[in-house]
Amino acid sequence: KMEEKLELIAFLTGITGIWLTMRQNVWCFPVGLINVSLSMVIFFEQHLYADAIQQIMYITLLIYGWYNWKRKGTMNARLGVSRLSLKEIAVYCLLILLSTLLLGGLLITLTAAIFPWADSLATSAAFVAQYLVARKKIENWLLWMGVNLVYIAIYYHKDLHLYVILFIAYLILSLFRFYQWNKELKSQSAT
Repeated sequence: KMEEKLELIAFLTGITGIWLTMRQNVWCFPVGLINVSLSMVIFFEQHLYADAIQQIMYITLLIYGWYNWKRKGTMNARLGVSRLSLKEIAVYCLLILLSTLLLGGLLITLTAAIFPWADSLATSAAFVAQYLVARKKIENWLLWMGVNLVYIAIYYHKDLHLYVILFIAYLILSLFRFYQWNKELKSQSAT
């Protein structure tokens, strides 16, 4: 079945993309573009409209991240891992809350979306997390952990078994990568 083949390819590019991101390899962005394009189609067919919209936004964020990582590299200054300030954390939390309320309200009003509030929360947090990846902010991994937990539950309910496995892998890799980036951050501070 075509949907199963697309899900398998999306699964493989998803695993490859997160592995490349963990290694801070710029190829994570083109691989990510393949992943999100396929995921967009799958989620639309499953009536997970916030997820489908999320993939469209990811395309923009992946292009931004690709540009940002390459631009820093051309100036011979590797973009280093850093932390958000408390003010930035408050702003991003407010942004997630407001966009969840807006998107959830739209989904309830305009669509027959499945899990509109959970989907909207995960989508809103994922947008912020992807933006923070592009800026190499360590907090992106904490957001991804929460996002992954929500999506595991959603995809389990929708019988998207490869996506459940993929997001469990994402969760484990997010934990691992948070630890690695934290180590790198401490190392940067020491030098």
